[in-house]
Parts: sequence; structure tokens; C-alpha cells
Amino acid sequence: MPRSDADRLRRRELHEAASGMAGPRLLPWTTEDGRPCYLSTDGKGYISTLADGIETVQLGMGQELLEYARGILAPGAKAQSAIEYRWLACRLTEALADALRVAESRGGRIPVPQEEAEKDEPANASPLAEQGEG
Repeated sequence: MPRSDADRLRRRELHEAASGMAGPRLLPWTTEDGRPCYLSTDGKGYISTLADGIETVQLGMGQELLEYARGILAPGAKAQSAIEYRWLACRLTEALADALRVAESRGGRIPVPQEEAEKDEPANASPLAEQGEG
């Protein structure tokens, strides 16, 4: 009997869980229509290395933009035009979106410590406790 796509996906998730992989990695870019891109990886391939490099560039550009914004907004700095402030707001918004995406991607790859996973399980997880008989 052929396996369905759901069966294949579940088997892959089980394999990744058993091998310590946290699941697909959120990549620092999107499709043309804005949907997120994911990569099933062990973190050692070409695309993973490329994504790491792009994340580094995005965070570096965000840091440079933040320093620029601090200079423009500092007390005594020359006033800018509304167009220049709008440009700055747009670039800061883009940089924040990039930084949040990097944080989400990296946070999703942090393994949950064993003791944390055990805390999440209820102490009375027996079938009798669920029926009110325990």
C-alpha cells in the first residue's frame, strides 16, 4: 500500500526527532509572493551555510542602520526632511523584520533541554487520572 504525503511527513518528523533535529529551518528569505521558505537540514549543507551568511549580513546591516538612525535622531542633529525620515522608518522596519526572522529561525533550532520537556508533561498523566479515578 503506498504511503500518503501525511504518512511520509510524519515519518520524517519522527526521524528528525529521534536524530535530534528540531525540524525544518526557517530561511532568511521568502518566495516571490512573500511566503516563508524552509529547509530540512542537519545544518551542514550549502544552503544552510548560505542562509547563515545572509543572516549575518542582515544583522550587520541592521546594526549599521541603527547607528545611522541614532546619529540622525541625536539631540542637536540637523533636522531631516519628511521624505528622509520616511526612508529611515522604512529601512528600520525592514531591518526589524529581518532581525525578528533571524531570531525566530535560530530560536526554532535551539533544542529543548530534557528537564524542560519533562516539566511540560503533567505529573498525573495516567488514564485513570483523566477519568477522575486516581
